[in-house]
Amino acid sequence: MNNPQTKRHGLSKSRILLHRQCPKRLWLKVHRPELEEVDDGNQARFATGTYVGELAQQLYPDGILIDGNDLGQAVIDTQAILAGEKRPIFEATLQADGLLIRADLMLPDQNGYRMVEVKSSTSVKDYYLTDAAIQSWVAQQAELSLTSVEIAHIDNTFVYPGGGDYRGLFRYADVSEQISGMKDEVPDWINAARETLSGDEPCIAPGGQCSVPFDCPFFSYCSPTIENKDGFPPEVLPYGKALTATLRAEGYADLRDVPEERIEGWKHQRVWRATKCGQAELNPEAGRIIAALPYPRYYIDFETINPAVPVWVGTRPYMQVPFQWSCHIETAKGVMTHLAYLADGQSDPRRPFAMSLIEAVGTDGPIFVYHAPFERSRMQEIAAYCPDLAPALEAAIDRIVDLLPIAREHYYHPDMRGSWSIKVVLPTIAPELAYDDLEVANGGMAQEAFSEIMQPETLPERSQQLSDALLLYCERDTLAMVRIAHYFENGS
Repeated sequence: MNNPQTKRHGLSKSRILLHRQCPKRLWLKVHRPELEEVDDGNQARFATGTYVGELAQQLYPDGILIDGNDLGQAVIDTQAILAGEKRPIFEATLQADGLLIRADLMLPDQNGYRMVEVKSSTSVKDYYLTDAAIQSWVAQQAELSLTSVEIAHIDNTFVYPGGGDYRGLFRYADVSEQISGMKDEVPDWINAARETLSGDEPCIAPGGQCSVPFDCPFFSYCSPTIENKDGFPPEVLPYGKALTATLRAEGYADLRDVPEERIEGWKHQRVWRATKCGQAELNPEAGRIIAALPYPRYYIDFETINPAVPVWVGTRPYMQVPFQWSCHIETAKGVMTHLAYLADGQSDPRRPFAMSLIEAVGTDGPIFVYHAPFERSRMQEIAAYCPDLAPALEAAIDRIVDLLPIAREHYYHPDMRGSWSIKVVLPTIAPELAYDDLEVANGGMAQEAFSEIMQPETLPERSQQLSDALLLYCERDTLAMVRIAHYFENGS
């Protein structure tokens, strides 16, 4: 029963879901929205979800969209359509007990409707069931006959045949049985959310709920005191979760205060030593490995895009499609040239990518990469797609030398804080080459930039700006490898 003192805040499914994750998150969303920090990654994921939902609608050409931002009118329009001839309905808007929902798809069935929520993931996640239970409860209260409640998620085995034909992209999972018991809990969820919104800001300490099932955009507000950046918490020990927990329990907040005898394993000991003395450790074996390799030497890096909805014939959802490479070529010690390729964004980039890469790396000499499984897999995938290029690509794969394991085994600087990412290693060796000055500064930004280039409405001037930024970013990655290899080989 509702508390009579509780204000009846308007609720939506998304607000209930926020409350289920953390009551404080919902309270801040409603009462202190200016504290929210939304990063570009979240915006990109939202855009993907919107596009996937629109594509699902296109699979039912006789459907009717309940459009507009006037939700009251949307409820009226939905009821009018439900009272007429059965047709697919998109964004059907229903309400019960002040809780409003918009269903992605309402598909006519013999005895009612299938209610379908469309998701851009490739499987049914646990929190989707909460989502579906709320939708189903509201529909039930609105006396809408549902024959099933389903989650439509992307089938990652789907291969795009081209021509805009996306039949088979979605797999429909009936979750009616899984949510049957959950529906009875929805009124309690509604009341709890209203109680929270009607009261003062909840006092909830940061914890696991800050990132599950979503990263909370209010985390900075809730965690204003971050450990001293000059300190080195035990968590910098790589793959040391159990030891870290023990050290924390014993009261150690800084790795430098931990006695040497408490550190086991040579990798952890190296991290502890470098952190304790504040200086890098470089094993000369790294230099011997590099010095033994002949010239010419090639340093390559790929950038890829993995759209949820495949764009090119023969690709699958979320398949990593390479669109750019950078290659620094060292023909003799310190004698360097640079080559690059960037797709135009208008056609399948795989074949021209591979042909230009094969020409660039020639037939002899080591090919340096940083984290070989990534580049190797992309080359193998293109070899399967372009069998005529397979021999040359496979020969290039055989020449790959991975700098990452060399770094992991033989180098550590305290500023790396337990990571061997190239963007963490580079500033400890060549700080003037850090990525801070770049418009495109990481792989996610590279994907977003190329995605914008692919859009037909992007103006030529903007495309050129993005292309220049992508070329500079990818070149920085391969120049970083050059500097790291030289540092390992020369010891400075």
